[in-house]
Amino acid sequence: MKRLTGIALLALLAAPAFAQVGPSVPTLPYESVPNPLKYSTDQNLGEVLSVAVNSRGHIIVLNHPGTATAGPVYGNATTQILEFDADGKYLREIGRGVYGLAYAHSIRFDKYDNLWVVDKAAMSVIKFDPAGYVLMNLGRRDEGPDQPRYRHADPPPTPVDGYFNGSTDVAWDKDDNIYVGDGYFNSRIAKFDKHGNWIKQWGAPGTGGEHASENPGHFRNPHNIGVDRDGNFYAADRGNRRIQVFDLDGNFKKFIFLNAPYDKMRHPVLGDMPVTRPDETSPWTICITNTTPQYLYTTDNEPGRLYKIQLPEGKILGAWGESGHELGELNWAHGIACPSEDLIYIADMNNWRVQKLVTKGKK
Repeated sequence: MKRLTGIALLALLAAPAFAQVGPSVPTLPYESVPNPLKYSTDQNLGEVLSVAVNSRGHIIVLNHPGTATAGPVYGNATTQILEFDADGKYLREIGRGVYGLAYAHSIRFDKYDNLWVVDKAAMSVIKFDPAGYVLMNLGRRDEGPDQPRYRHADPPPTPVDGYFNGSTDVAWDKDDNIYVGDGYFNSRIAKFDKHGNWIKQWGAPGTGGEHASENPGHFRNPHNIGVDRDGNFYAADRGNRRIQVFDLDGNFKKFIFLNAPYDKMRHPVLGDMPVTRPDETSPWTICITNTTPQYLYTTDNEPGRLYKIQLPEGKILGAWGESGHELGELNWAHGIACPSEDLIYIADMNNWRVQKLVTKGKK
């Protein structure tokens, strides 16, 4: 219970906040722009896990080409960080050969245009300045196969302050405190000050129950995270089919569910046809706009949609897309960048591409 300090009591008082939707959800008026990135034929993308946009409109793509030098991590160290200008023209690769890059999971820009890379396998969070130099490293990469503490241990190893185990994402509050989704194995949130000094953790591994509305503060992989201007912290609790909302000290506030109606008889893009499907789908991503008011964008793997959510209420305002392989369809949307309501970039992971969405009529 020590790890859930501040959550358990509030959980008894807080009622789940379901996204309020009617019999149908409006379709968001987006269209996907063909070939938004310009690169040579020897730079074909592999699995694209994340995408970020800086204040200049430059697009950073986290690519897994699978062609780097062999190593002990997943049998291969496979991470490329590629920069494109606002028109999609290729500019450069960032962080080539950096020690803490092995199987990066997420990239984000802070408000100072520093690029942060979260590596799931190397269990590091790396801060690059705009020029591309490493400024800070959080966590520590295991030394090859000699310290395999993240290899699906059963029971999982006890979390250690300052270390990660399958880290997934990073976010900041207005005071530049750093939050890390320590996702795949520790299933917790880690908080540091702006200098990288440890502050606290909250959360623990656990299920959300049959209807995903039980055990607040327990996670099955906080896969993406974000903080809004009002100090609300959002975690896409992927395995539990819910977004959990906390204050910045880790006190639980409410759930948001992706419970918009969908065709439960449609075959998934990957995997067998399930016997039954829940009403809630699994949120994989978090992107919060810098607009006024702010909105949260998220995606699920099936039925493969992008959702726009009103903050702080958690109401689903609309959805776009479905799973598939063609332009305008998504196959495991793993990351989002949302520079405006009229411009969204999606890391379409298993389609090996980035999709650029624009509001119809506003190209």
